[in-house]
Amino acid sequence: MNALPEYSVSALSKEIKDTLEGKFSRIRVKGEITELKFYPSGHIYFSLKDEGGKISGIVWRSQVPRLGLSPENGLEIVATGRVSAYGERSSYQFIVERFEYAGEGAMLARIEKLRQKLLQEGLFNQEYKKPLPYLPLKIGVITSSAGAVLQDIRTTLERRFPREILLWPVAVQGTGAAAQITEAIKGMSALSNPPDILIVGRGGGSLEDLMAFNEESVLRAVFQCPIPVISAVGHETDTTLIDFVSDRRAPTPTAAAEMAVPLRSEMLSDIAHRHVRLRQGFGRYLQNRHLALQNRSGRLPNLQHLLDGVKMRLEDRSQRLSEALPTYLKSLRQQVEQEGRNLKPMIEHVVQMAVGKFNTLPSPEIPTRRLFSNKQKLLESKQLQLEALSPQAILERGFLLIEDAEGKIRSRSAEIPKNSRVKLVFFDGKREAVLDVKKEETPKKKVLKQKGLPLENGNPRLL
Repeated sequence: MNALPEYSVSALSKEIKDTLEGKFSRIRVKGEITELKFYPSGHIYFSLKDEGGKISGIVWRSQVPRLGLSPENGLEIVATGRVSAYGERSSYQFIVERFEYAGEGAMLARIEKLRQKLLQEGLFNQEYKKPLPYLPLKIGVITSSAGAVLQDIRTTLERRFPREILLWPVAVQGTGAAAQITEAIKGMSALSNPPDILIVGRGGGSLEDLMAFNEESVLRAVFQCPIPVISAVGHETDTTLIDFVSDRRAPTPTAAAEMAVPLRSEMLSDIAHRHVRLRQGFGRYLQNRHLALQNRSGRLPNLQHLLDGVKMRLEDRSQRLSEALPTYLKSLRQQVEQEGRNLKPMIEHVVQMAVGKFNTLPSPEIPTRRLFSNKQKLLESKQLQLEALSPQAILERGFLLIEDAEGKIRSRSAEIPKNSRVKLVFFDGKREAVLDVKKEETPKKKVLKQKGLPLENGNPRLL
């Protein structure tokens, strides 16, 4: 008799399922993510592989927010979960509860790969860095509301130069931290009254704790942000990719607050120093101008001496003018009298020549009469033509002009409606009339015909 146990298919499948799920109820598996798929239902399907094998895996939708990192193809991780078997298809799969990076080497390799990608795209170029405002009115802070970062920034600002702080609290590590930071950066930019400067930071931690600030979505949000961004992630020795993309990198959150605002006491001291220098410089300038004015005024001539000289010259010229004017007028009068005496014989000679030429001219009377006769005949001819074309002449021959109620002359019957009042223009005056008035018809007399009596000219006659 055979001593080997005998199983049905379903029993064997159940036995295998119980064995796998009992022995591998909670394990950690190290491998590289491949065949990653995100389904609309929210579940994540993938495979883990290494040099010698591959196992299928799944992350249920309820577990996705607690994964710890965002899975990617090619990422080497350590997955925590359990093995479950599916008897109907004789298959098994790894149900994952949490992802972790497979040591710092895997995280650094992922960071370096992303750094090279963004470097080639130019996101780290200095030409894209925005200058920080000298004295911002409002400072935006993106960090955890429960950490010491916010308190350090607030204390530093109160000590240096108190400013308004706008906080957008986010998770700074773990699953969903990168998405919250990205949303906060974009939200700050979209505000109706956005801050003048933005500080994105958190305290120190391990490389895995700082991985949210190495995510591509966060880096691109910082690059596209129109507000100047100061990164303050970790301690001075910690370096993340956000430090390369931001406009300024601060080694600590306290240093970021110091970069954001100047020291108030230093500003007041500088203003006082500049005030003193300005007053001293302006005083020296006025003193130099005063000395220059005195020097130039000393080189100016004496005004009284100038006026005395001018007065003497004016009196001399006035006296000379009063003496010279009568002499000039007397000389001018003598010249005019002499010219008159010379001109009189010439005028008499010209008059005699003109009289002689006039006497030799023919009489203009005859041509003038002939010209007057011709013009008179031409005028009479034109007058006859005008009379022939005159409307009055046409009316005198028996024609009429018809005017409508507005006084316009009408030449066509279609232009005047029936029963319209018109004016008839005769040669000697105007009369009013109404067109197309129907006359009342006189009823005809009915003549009764008597039977047997023929009519003759409307009267009965005997046969």
